[in-house]
Amino acid sequence: MTQPAPAAEAATRKSPPAEGGSSWRATVGRADVRTLSLLGVLAALIVIGGITQPDSFLDTDNFQLVLTQASVIGVVTVGMTFVIISGGIDLSVGAIVALASVWATTVATQEFGFAGILFTAVLVGMGCGLVNGVLIAYGKMVPFIATLAMLASGRGLALQITDGKTQMVTVDGVLKLGERESYILGIPPLVMVFAAVTVVGWLLLNRTTFGRRSLAVGGNAEAARLAGIDVRRQRLYLYLLSGLCCGIAAFLLIILSGSGQNTNGNLYELDAIAAAIIGGTLLSGGSGTIVGSVLGVLIFTTIQNIFALNNLETATQQIAKGAIIVAAVLVQRRTAHTS
Repeated sequence: MTQPAPAAEAATRKSPPAEGGSSWRATVGRADVRTLSLLGVLAALIVIGGITQPDSFLDTDNFQLVLTQASVIGVVTVGMTFVIISGGIDLSVGAIVALASVWATTVATQEFGFAGILFTAVLVGMGCGLVNGVLIAYGKMVPFIATLAMLASGRGLALQITDGKTQMVTVDGVLKLGERESYILGIPPLVMVFAAVTVVGWLLLNRTTFGRRSLAVGGNAEAARLAGIDVRRQRLYLYLLSGLCCGIAAFLLIILSGSGQNTNGNLYELDAIAAAIIGGTLLSGGSGTIVGSVLGVLIFTTIQNIFALNNLETATQQIAKGAIIVAAVLVQRRTAHTS
């Protein structure tokens, strides 16, 4: 049997990395352009807010409010970004936040104090994520159906626990985190948690094997399987991560509102998906950035703030959101065709 010449064999080995390096540089270039574009949009919104309501919008308290409001949905969006990157979807994040918040604020849970509330919120979130992951990865259910079922059951269980009533928090350690006295250098604790989750999410996606496997599964699950990646286990981990983010977000919401309600997290799934799409995460999977998703959250939160300060109707705000989502998807499609 004829052996390949060493030179030819070396050329064969060198060719793919060169092409991969070029592809990687192109991807990074597109990500940089997208990030700069999102920063430009955010800057434009700040200018608009400053022009329309200079006294109230440019106030330090208002900026703290925007960042605080962005923190809860932002943490959920980080988990959602990982799920969408892998080619999945999670429609249950809002229901999981609601369920975790009411379960963590029951009288029995509050008897265990600060740690009991935090532990319960995180545990419930991860438990729901585990159920989603098992149904999708090992039960071979379509993510849309599995998470839709979790949405319905989670909302129903949250309503059953509260009986439609608001559960007030009586633990001082939790309530104090929502007060201005707990701010560090003018930064609310919720914003710090959001920043920490963002950094960890970025490192996880860009600097670990877990992140590379998530991108590989979203890009081509069969190719990832042939490359030795346990696709089912990876998907299970991703939904578990999404559940963890929901549990953390539920705890932040408890701090923010001082209560647990079955209506918490309403439409969070839509906001998180929209923010991820705005940030450049492809719904088909295989591509996305944490930084882009976070900027998407800040853009939507700033829009809401501007609309509220100008006393514009909620309906108009929702129409603006829809238009932005459509524009983002069209840009994605155009980018995919030209790349």
